[in-house]
Amino acid sequence: MRANPDQRNKRYPSWGCVLDNPGVPGVPGSTPGKVRTMKLTVIGGTGLIGSQVVQKLTAAGHEAVPAAPSTGVDVITGKGLDQALEGAVVEINLANSPTFDEASLDFFGTSMNNLLAAGERAGVRHQVILSIVGVDQVPELDYYRAKTLQEDLLRHGPTPYSIVRATQFFEFMNTLVSETSDDTTVRLPATRLQPIAAADVAAAVVEVSTGAPLQGIRNVAGPDVFPLDELGRVTLAAQQDKRTVITDDQAGMFAGVASDVLTPGPDAHLAPTHYQDWIQTAG
Repeated sequence: MRANPDQRNKRYPSWGCVLDNPGVPGVPGSTPGKVRTMKLTVIGGTGLIGSQVVQKLTAAGHEAVPAAPSTGVDVITGKGLDQALEGAVVEINLANSPTFDEASLDFFGTSMNNLLAAGERAGVRHQVILSIVGVDQVPELDYYRAKTLQEDLLRHGPTPYSIVRATQFFEFMNTLVSETSDDTTVRLPATRLQPIAAADVAAAVVEVSTGAPLQGIRNVAGPDVFPLDELGRVTLAAQQDKRTVITDDQAGMFAGVASDVLTPGPDAHLAPTHYQDWIQTAG
């Protein structure tokens, strides 16, 4: 299904004090040009989104510093944060909780407070986080309540900020399918989703991070809307998986979620990659 035709690809404003002529490879709508380089620290910079953000920023001529446990940074204890943020103009927070249960509230609360304090000490001028479209509309999910807490802490923090809310990633579809499956069937609700490729999420994060602080939210999504059960059928067919998808509105993590809560409004920035095209080439 196609998204609402009123949704248009929009252009992110450039931050004039940073970019003379913004151009980021892989970012829709950007025009290559001379870039005044800056240092950006990417918390969670070795993960699915973070590693691509680092690559895109580096390709654009910026100094992108990945910060993660493997680089000696611990967002819970604060270890290594001051060193990672030294000289950074922008702090991009892509760190994720190791669990999706109630413990995620402690993770996002503690890590966000630590990152706000460390950013202030370092003189960071722009804090960016990645969140989820509709996150504040699903309080029954612990993880969504935790991400809402993270957003609230950022809004009330000392530094200009941007929140990039993305829809569900293409790359997570196999996980959603496996949660409610057996040898012959997959049970999924008809909750409407507008999924997006991780590469397109990374591009949106880069563009927002190299622009002026939004002091608000930027919603990003893929171009097409699917009921989750239909998306499951598309996924299984592309993988030549013979299991049958059964529509069950009580199955899985999105059971009982209102039909349109997880899709963005007409102001969303739509990415170019279609799920049907992506799934044909996904490894």
